Amino acid sequence: MTPGLWGALLGAVAAGGLLLTASRIRLVRRPQLASRVLPYVRDLPQVGRVPAVRAGASSAHTSVAAGVFGPPLRAAADGVERVLGGTTSVRRRLERAGLDLSVHDFRVEQVVWGLVSLVATAAYGMLRTLHDPDKALSSAVLCLCAFALGVVARDNHLTGQVTRRERAILLEFPTVAELLALAVAAGESPVAALDRVVRRSRGELSRELERVLAAVRTGEPVGVAFDRLAATTGVPLVARFADGIVVAVERGTPLADVLHAQAADVREAGRRQLIETAARREVLMMVPVVFLVLPVTVLFAFYPGVVGLSLTTP
Repeated sequence: MTPGLWGALLGAVAAGGLLLTASRIRLVRRPQLASRVLPYVRDLPQVGRVPAVRAGASSAHTSVAAGVFGPPLRAAADGVERVLGGTTSVRRRLERAGLDLSVHDFRVEQVVWGLVSLVATAAYGMLRTLHDPDKALSSAVLCLCAFALGVVARDNHLTGQVTRRERAILLEFPTVAELLALAVAAGESPVAALDRVVRRSRGELSRELERVLAAVRTGEPVGVAFDRLAATTGVPLVARFADGIVVAVERGTPLADVLHAQAADVREAGRRQLIETAARREVLMMVPVVFLVLPVTVLFAFYPGVVGLSLTTP
């Protein structure tokens, strides 16, 4: 195709996109029934139901971008869900990462990542095609691969978020456990000690304990709340911590001793992990010595002799 035909094709695509955008904006900006009725009924008592959204709230002023691109993104997210599956695994990782997202919202984010990668690759492919029209097919295949890589990259990023959060929980755990043990040893109940620690600490583990405390305050038994924490967490040490608290509360065993022992176990596990990491780093440190320093040393040692032999040899 000639550059003129490419320009006409791009112009037609841009004009079609503008027409679709304008039609969607007109539909979104149309006054909704709730926006016209709520100003007259918002003073009525809200008995037994969730308070209605005020006029002029986000339902009335929906983002134009969300109104235009929301339905296609949701449809694409459904397609990604049908192709990839694994809803249970994704939901589990979202809980472990502490993200307030549903599986569908995560699929939408995957589609957005894929589209960003697709647009960047498409721009590069268009430049390639303008210089060499025979590369149009390979550019299209490259765009599809870029979209798939963007989707997979978001999934890998979620796994990285889970790993970083669990590492942060392990770092916070000994301090939180010691604080709980001190509060319980001072005579406070487990719920009061938990409230004191949550109010005075910040971190990922504190947020998890804050959810447990909120469940307990709504009337849920302490054992059930900590059982849920043990079932949902991805850190075995935190699961054992929750099980230990449940056993101590139900059977009356000394809770302070249990917490001190668990904090000591976590610190010992951290020391072992540090030693293992140092051992692996020691092996990696040998790589530049063996492959860089040693060859240069041998070269400096033998090169003068080789030069001397070549000069003395007739």
